[in-house]
Amino acid sequence: MAVRLGHTIKAVLFQVHSVAGLVLALLLSLIALTGAIMSFEDEIVDHLNAGIMQVAPRQAPPLMPDELVARLIAAQDLGKVAAVTLSSDPSAAVHVRFGRDEQGGWPASLYVDPYDAHVLGSPRGEAFFATVRRLHRWLLIPGDRKGWGRPITGTIALGLIVMLVTGLVLRWPRRAGSVKMWLKPNLALGGRALQRSLHTVIGTWVLPVYLAMTLTGLYFSFEWYKDGVTWLLVRPHVTAAKMPAKSPRAANSEPVRPIGFDQAWTTFQREEGDRFSKALLTLPAQGTTLRIRSWGKASLLETTRDEFRIDTVTGQLVSAERFADKTFGEKVIAAIYDIHRGEILGWPGKLVFMIVAITMPLFLVTGILLYLSRRRLRRPAQPPLGRLVPGE
Repeated sequence: MAVRLGHTIKAVLFQVHSVAGLVLALLLSLIALTGAIMSFEDEIVDHLNAGIMQVAPRQAPPLMPDELVARLIAAQDLGKVAAVTLSSDPSAAVHVRFGRDEQGGWPASLYVDPYDAHVLGSPRGEAFFATVRRLHRWLLIPGDRKGWGRPITGTIALGLIVMLVTGLVLRWPRRAGSVKMWLKPNLALGGRALQRSLHTVIGTWVLPVYLAMTLTGLYFSFEWYKDGVTWLLVRPHVTAAKMPAKSPRAANSEPVRPIGFDQAWTTFQREEGDRFSKALLTLPAQGTTLRIRSWGKASLLETTRDEFRIDTVTGQLVSAERFADKTFGEKVIAAIYDIHRGEILGWPGKLVFMIVAITMPLFLVTGILLYLSRRRLRRPAQPPLGRLVPGE
């Protein structure tokens, strides 16, 4: 009875694995390949634009952000500036980003000379990687993160978890001596046997990486998942970590003056001194509180950053979150994106994650071939014509 029950359970799991694979394999391959393309995006973009990201340092101090933006807009018909990236390196250009245009698109960003606001050029590769990113995250479905693409990719990720778990259960070795066979593909085989060996053995190799990618990717797909991870890792700090949507000044009846970067930038420089390497200043969509993300000179990861919120009118420091002061759980949450792409392990980790992502189409091809071969084997054979007699 127990043996029969075990066979029944495995048969059900096999059907679940097969159906999920046939339905999701093409989209999973698309998401995986676009993720692989973005693995070394920063390095590629920096290499392509090395000529416009540096300037000759001068004795004169660089322009304050508001004056730089004013000169830039006066010289060209540009959209509304949304963010600027400033550096402590006197030879680094300022990176200026713009808000959405009237058509809802994102204008190309610009690199600007920090000393005279001279435009150095738009970064090559930016539009390409922006499209790849939208395809990876939202399948190019309108609305971006607010549209249907976000829950759809999240559902696909849940489907991949089902495939990984069912595949692992179906493959679990019955005897300890079979572990070597479990992890070593038999390349001497041919046809359906080789397809099955590649599908199962390589799938076992890459399973931990796929699981890491999927569990961290879900953090960006579903609010309920994000809230659950946050509650699990930083329970006492959940309420304190949430920032107010508006600064205190935005709630009163005083007229709001035009906001800019200078007051916040001055406060930030006073707080940080020369400890930062670069800082991203983002104007608020509403209210007067500007967000500044800064990276230290020894920072190697995107997530090892400090974050400040400063009132743009008064220059008052609203909040400061320093990476060094975070709890272990908060650091894990901050590093989710770096875990997702393997960067938490440095460039070797990114390379491994990229290679693993590239293997996803292998499971699409071998899975379809195995499905078609099973259908052929199940098809009843036609009786030979020579054995038929009249009337049959």
